[in-house]
Amino acid sequence: MFLCEIFYSIQGESTYAGLPCVFVRTSGCNLRCSYCDTKYAYEGGFEIAVYEILEKIKDYKCRLVEITGGEPLVQFEEVNLLIDLLLKNGYEVLLETNGSLSVKNIDPRVVKIIDLKCPDSGMMDYINWDNLKYLGKNDQVKFVLTSRKDYEWARDIIGKYPVLSEIEVLISTAFGVLKTREVVQWMLEDRLEARFQLQLHKYIWDPNTKGV
Repeated sequence: MFLCEIFYSIQGESTYAGLPCVFVRTSGCNLRCSYCDTKYAYEGGFEIAVYEILEKIKDYKCRLVEITGGEPLVQFEEVNLLIDLLLKNGYEVLLETNGSLSVKNIDPRVVKIIDLKCPDSGMMDYINWDNLKYLGKNDQVKFVLTSRKDYEWARDIIGKYPVLSEIEVLISTAFGVLKTREVVQWMLEDRLEARFQLQLHKYIWDPNTKGV
């Protein structure tokens, strides 16, 4: 399996924000979002056996693990094997994915955090809309905004798909691109049923710091 990094930090996003977490960041991504903050994970990295990843995770003595990227599902078989090992060892597993690849065969015990790419990401055409059929009550969908256009698109999608009223919907801004106060005001004006979130790690550490 090709990884970019393994590190221990706090969760910066989702309903798990603020909790200690071990992050397994895979190497390689099939998308190129305009605002990407992990371009260093596009390629390179190091090869490591799945069981070795598990041993490294055990050293942190933390029961919450997120598999992220890059795009984890580019390495679907290896990621599924890692998920299986983690669940068998009693870990709570989060999987963050860019929404372009199918999550149909991901263990339902995994909390899937699916990023629905807004228009200004440049990657909207790659959304796998079938993934909305495979969401469970504990899964989450997020929208990363860079403009008013993105917000209006996200708002309309939330209203269009009933499943998004049954799960946690997350709204955030690409760091340093869009004023958070404006987005919060839009949400309040529209009575939008969604959770606004900040990337906590970018406020605690320098926004360009890796491994946090």
